[in-house]
Parts: sequence; C-alpha cells; structure tokens
Amino acid sequence: MIVQSLETVTLVGAGLATIAEIARCEALGPTLVAADGGAAHCLAADRMPDAVIGDMDSLGALAAQGIASERLHAIPEQDSTDFDKALRNITAPLVLGVGFCGARMDHQLACYNVLVRQPHKRCVLLGDTDVVFLAPPNLKLDLQPGTRVSLFPLGLVEGVSDGLKWPIAGLNFTPDGRIGTSNAALGPVEISVTGPKLLVILPRSELENVVQALLATPGAWPAL
Repeated sequence: MIVQSLETVTLVGAGLATIAEIARCEALGPTLVAADGGAAHCLAADRMPDAVIGDMDSLGALAAQGIASERLHAIPEQDSTDFDKALRNITAPLVLGVGFCGARMDHQLACYNVLVRQPHKRCVLLGDTDVVFLAPPNLKLDLQPGTRVSLFPLGLVEGVSDGLKWPIAGLNFTPDGRIGTSNAALGPVEISVTGPKLLVILPRSELENVVQALLATPGAWPAL
C-alpha cells in the first residue's frame, strides 16, 4: 500500500472540485491524497497532498509546482483509471473522493464501476448535488423524513429495507431492469443487500451523516 491510515482519507480527482469541497472532506479525512491531476486542485486550495498516485501524465506540471518526488507514485499501466490506481493503493477505514463527479460523464461512470469492483474499499464520492457510495451488507442511516434516497444497481442485487416510503423487499434490481431512484426516507432508514452491487445516492448535505454511519457500520464486503 502507498497510503496507510487509521483515519479517513480524502482523495482528490481532476474533475469538478472546489476549495470549499476539499476543505469539507479534509475536516472529515485529514490525510490528503491526489489522483494524478487532482493535485492541481490541492495546490489551488493551498494544500500539499501527502501522496499523488496515477499514471503521471501531468508529472511535469506538478513537479514544477513544488511537489517533492517522494510524494509522487507513478503507476504507468493504462488498463485502469487514476481513481482505480489510487483507491486500490489506499488502506483506510473510509475514503472520501472529491473531484470524481461532473465534468465528464464517462469518467464518472468509470468511478462507479470501480466502487463495485473494489467493494472492500469503503469510499464515498462527493459531487455538486449528491453523495454516492456502495451499500455495505447492512446500513443504518439517521435521515430526516422526506430525504431523497436513490438506489441504483450495477448488477443483479436484492435487499430489504425499513424506513423507506417504497420498501424494496421482494424486488430484483438490475441495471437494465428495475432500479430504485427517487425513493424517500420516512425517518431513520435501514437497508440490507445481498451483494456489493447497489449504489446509494443521497443529497450532498448528508455527507457528514453518511461518514458517521459507514464508520459505525460493522462488516464489509470481501475483495473480489
């Protein structure tokens, strides 16, 4: 592992990310890591990343801005994204990703793919409107009534729920079949799922709530 932390880690990508968003994530995860070009966002926020991981196609520009060589960790293979390279080389209870949503839809979809392919890595992505994460085997969220709860499958998965306006028990979710967007909380919500295939999408205002819930949730998916 390139980065090992007992605390939550903030991972910054090269997509849309504001100084305020980086600061918000850092308040929850003080170790700062950049996925290649995400280092530019860190420097713009006057923050020096503890590590930069990726294929380093921006290496020249980053080195010129004073990032020490020992902080740069090049992984030159082109079979995976910089998000994938970074996430698989971080060991932490939770990773907060900012700068991976928006800008390009193909990059965003690729990040969702990585969440499912690396289910043992707990990671929450912060976007301009939502937070997205892979549902663990069991999840409890303390939500206010009316909070939007969207469930989107990236594979065949079933589950049960308590506290949702439209319960999911008995439903088979698939990307090309039934999905669960625009559900709503009646209050605290509990969801259990059969496999690491279901994305949970909540309003971005719930970031701190989600972090607290995931860190308090026992059990995790094994590595695939």
